[in-house]
Amino acid sequence: MKSEILIIGGGIIGLSIARELDQRGLSGIMVVEQGYCGEQSSWAAAGMLGAQAETDEPGDMLSFCVESRSMYPELAGSLLDDTGIDIELDQKGTLYLAFDDDDAARISQRVRWQRNAGLEALTLSGPETRRTEPFVSPEVIGGALFPNDWQVDNRKLLSALRRYADLRGITVVEQTTVNSLNISNGVVTGAGTSTGEISADRTIIATGAWTSLIKIGAFPVPIAVKPIRGQMIAFRTAKRLFERVVYSTNGYMVPRADGRVLIGATSEDVGFNKDISAIATAGLIETASKIAPALGSLPVIEEWAGLRPAGPDRMPILGEFSGVRGLYVATGHYRNGILLAPRTAELIADLMIDGGRSPYLDAFSPDRFRIS
Repeated sequence: MKSEILIIGGGIIGLSIARELDQRGLSGIMVVEQGYCGEQSSWAAAGMLGAQAETDEPGDMLSFCVESRSMYPELAGSLLDDTGIDIELDQKGTLYLAFDDDDAARISQRVRWQRNAGLEALTLSGPETRRTEPFVSPEVIGGALFPNDWQVDNRKLLSALRRYADLRGITVVEQTTVNSLNISNGVVTGAGTSTGEISADRTIIATGAWTSLIKIGAFPVPIAVKPIRGQMIAFRTAKRLFERVVYSTNGYMVPRADGRVLIGATSEDVGFNKDISAIATAGLIETASKIAPALGSLPVIEEWAGLRPAGPDRMPILGEFSGVRGLYVATGHYRNGILLAPRTAELIADLMIDGGRSPYLDAFSPDRFRIS
């Protein structure tokens, strides 16, 4: 097989890059996925766009997250126009709960430095927090509201991106494993797969937790990305009890428009094991009960796990490898793949089309892990 642009990995990052390149007028795009597109960590996510709730300090990562979050209104409208699929962008904000003085101090500090950075964030008293979400625990003593931390239905987002690929003639090859990249005179010329060779002018690695299993010629890709299992559960309420995403120090709750309430998530270094753990389920039920006691008595209607791609510093890995031409990488997004997908796609497209450099490509370069 032959393609001009080979994207290895059909999750949120790979599909977003394919769409961005297509929108820039590039053709001959092929996405190769070892299973079915979007059915790994992207499918298992909660769809939170928690740029502020999940970032602990100012810097490149916060800026990257905020910029990508801001792209979602346009993305949601464009995908609806192009595919007819509503990704259910919910812009009601995110509430962060404080259950004790330590929580309250930590949350207040977060609000202070974020407001100093020009971001919108509000500290709430206990009564204000409970008025904002009346069904949270009466034990809550305070909180913070991040009005611009939103959510999408990640599964509908993936369906929309996959539908876009079909409508636009982007070639998608599923159930095909890429084992190694072909390289000649320092140039990557395609890949060897479980179903044969694919030649390509340019290749993008967007393989998430599986990145380190790929070889460049006879050598492993020179970055260490490992899987971190995240397990989640879901309840269903008779009517929608919560308006927004709710965080706590022990976990989070994501209410969906269809009445489901998602609870997450564990963080387990267990290799490529996606088994459901009864102990983890019990812990998530306890988290739900602490956030909102009414949830504790409901039956769990769904439980699942995904494998987050974690690099050595838990930051994205974006750009090119020094000394290797025709190869780009977009991986290691860890907990923020859904959030960072639009901006990641834009950065990779800029780099591929006209060599456009962003400070993020320096901050998150794969070369930062090389030993000099």
